[in-house]
Amino acid sequence: MDLFDRQAQESAPLADRMRPRALPEVVGQAHLLGPGKLLARLIRADKVPSLVLWGPPGTGKTTLARVVAHETSAHFEPFSAVLGGVPQLRKLLQAARDRRRRGGRTILFVDEIHRFNKAQQDALLPHVEDGTVTLIGATTENPSFAVNAALLSRARVFRLEALSPEEVEELLRRALGDAERGLPDAKVDDEALEALAVASRGDARRALTVLEALAADGRPVDVDAVSQAFESKTLLYDKAGEEHYNVVSAFIKSMRGSDPDAAIYWMMRMLEAGEDPLFVLRRLVIFASEDIGNADPRALQVAVAADQAFRRLGMPEGLHPMAQCCTYLAVAPKSNASYMAFLGAQKDVRDRGALPVPLKLRNAPTKAMKAWGYGGGYRYPHDEGGHATGETYLPDELAGRRYYHPTANGLEARIRERLARLRGESDPSDD
Repeated sequence: MDLFDRQAQESAPLADRMRPRALPEVVGQAHLLGPGKLLARLIRADKVPSLVLWGPPGTGKTTLARVVAHETSAHFEPFSAVLGGVPQLRKLLQAARDRRRRGGRTILFVDEIHRFNKAQQDALLPHVEDGTVTLIGATTENPSFAVNAALLSRARVFRLEALSPEEVEELLRRALGDAERGLPDAKVDDEALEALAVASRGDARRALTVLEALAADGRPVDVDAVSQAFESKTLLYDKAGEEHYNVVSAFIKSMRGSDPDAAIYWMMRMLEAGEDPLFVLRRLVIFASEDIGNADPRALQVAVAADQAFRRLGMPEGLHPMAQCCTYLAVAPKSNASYMAFLGAQKDVRDRGALPVPLKLRNAPTKAMKAWGYGGGYRYPHDEGGHATGETYLPDELAGRRYYHPTANGLEARIRERLARLRGESDPSDD
């Protein structure tokens, strides 16, 4: 290492200086790099294909890409999907082709590959396919959403997990004990290290960055200093990414499972992370009809009222009707019978097309229509005590079809009994 390289290393952030340089130095990801695991075998056999490394921030995606390049002796070419454009990408690919002619290999590392636009992906695709470059993409987003299918089909996806507190603490201790690249003079007690490892929530880069900042002035680092450094917490939640769908799914399933405690927790997770309250209210209105329905028709009224109240009150007062609605829906009796009814009817409409309306149900505003049989034989229910027993209203091909099957939950139990009588069926409560 010459003078300039040494100066560059010393000025680099601690997280970059402590980046593992070989596979044995990598901490965590045992499910990928442990004995006998596929990725570890591919690296050691120098048979690494194009791949996408997917995982939370600070889990070692860039580190692993650099380790792969080091272990395989391939040229490592980093490219930012945020800062780089197609002209720069084409230059890198031309250099990779030239290198390949000389017998060399190129690993093209694309950080934040989920930000690749269509033109960049199209420019890269044939070169990944013919082996000009081995692509290693890094992303915090679910590749199924973030990378187009053609590019994704040519790469293996490996998911990295957040590091455990013990693994983060191991990296912190390594940094404190490394006289060349670390912070050998920093004074950090064990309790502070443990607190820092826990507070970093699996993000090694964040832990090392905070450690470097706390030790910058030479003062001893204790638990209080760590607590102050993490006073402002951010929540892992991307309104356009996988975590958004994960939290929304947990919210809906908690209400469906009649757990008001979990439901209110997941709702506040979304709101505290910056989710649009109107999105949450929309989900509440949908849920009231889809998952509660006629088991408690008031649920839809509560949800619509909460939406109206929020629009009038705004934040933070609007949280009160939202919380009331969330807990009400969670504890309400559940029925998806109306939802299943419309799915069944929709399927018959799509499968069978526009079946003719029975003549007796057709409107007959003219004498000619009456002469053709329109409206003929129609029985007026009010003339028969409110219900024309045995009458049918579906198209002839669907006569007897049942779409709505009320449950025995809440008010729908009474609807179920009444409908059985109207249909001339046995009382379901006798089953």
